[in-house]
Amino acid sequence: RMPSCLLKLPRVVQSHKAWALFLLILMFVSFAYHKFYWSIWEDPKSRGHPDSLSAAISCPPSVPSSQNITAGPSPSPGNVFFVETSEQTNPSYLFSCSVESAARTHPGSRVVVLMKGLAKGNASLPKHWAFSLLSCFPNVQIQPLDLTELFSGTPLKRWYLWPLRHWEPYFLPVLSDACRIVLMWKFGGIYLDTDFIVLKNLQNLTNALGLQNEDVLNGAFLSFKAKNEFIDLCMQDFVQNYNGWVWGHQGPELLTRVFKKWCSLRTIKSMSCKGVRALAPEAVYPIPWQNWKKLFEAVSALELQQLLKNTYAVHIWNKLSHNTKLEIPSQALLAQLYSQFCPATYAKMKED
Repeated sequence: RMPSCLLKLPRVVQSHKAWALFLLILMFVSFAYHKFYWSIWEDPKSRGHPDSLSAAISCPPSVPSSQNITAGPSPSPGNVFFVETSEQTNPSYLFSCSVESAARTHPGSRVVVLMKGLAKGNASLPKHWAFSLLSCFPNVQIQPLDLTELFSGTPLKRWYLWPLRHWEPYFLPVLSDACRIVLMWKFGGIYLDTDFIVLKNLQNLTNALGLQNEDVLNGAFLSFKAKNEFIDLCMQDFVQNYNGWVWGHQGPELLTRVFKKWCSLRTIKSMSCKGVRALAPEAVYPIPWQNWKKLFEAVSALELQQLLKNTYAVHIWNKLSHNTKLEIPSQALLAQLYSQFCPATYAKMKED
């Protein structure tokens, strides 16, 4: 005779069929979203010509040598961090420009590029023009991103290790939000998204983050000393008020709500409060995200100078701008930024 548990099985399956179907649809939609999300984020121009991807390039004359670095100012405290949380290892022109501009403006600091897709150990970097170019800078270090090690000893360790975490719709952006907070807590220094062009040294902006508009703080730029209490509160809020299903809840919204509690405010303005500075938008977000198309419009040298007079870095809003064609060379604002602040990358763009 068939065991009674097997006789009941069809009824159990039938009663849970709707839930099983729902879970399967949810998993499929989440997987499709991840594929679509990263396909639109990938910069088509990062592919270049087929032979330009693998070919190593010689170091351009404009790259400062290690002798120039040694003869320069004494090393500044803290690293400049960039993080790539996807498996991609084909940096775009903008990625290269971000790192190059940071390396040029911070000659006495280590510029650390952490990439999840790189093999751990002593494996060599993938053959790609951007890695060859950036390796010419003596203060740039490109390293694998070990997420388990990074989150160890922090409240985010259990969050990261939860098995179903990777199925959340915004997992990769949220993972990036988590990395930057933990990097600031553990090591201190400066964190920058890979769609910034850095114009000036950022080291004097200690314990600071930027307003992207009148009442929202953005974490694309962070500068903090290690073990800062404000960052500790950010880590606690990340776990206690976690919601991975709402875009920005773990990023700009988190920083904004923690700063409001920190300062007992209802609205935020450019200010310093209990040792933490909220920088005015022109400091690192001079082009509002709503006006991102201005980056592709022609501007005069005088207008560019006026626009960037009080600016340390320019956020390019790559999520919005990545599909827009940039004429090289041209008088477009973005083309002029490339030309002035990452000339080696700009030369490669013109060559391609």
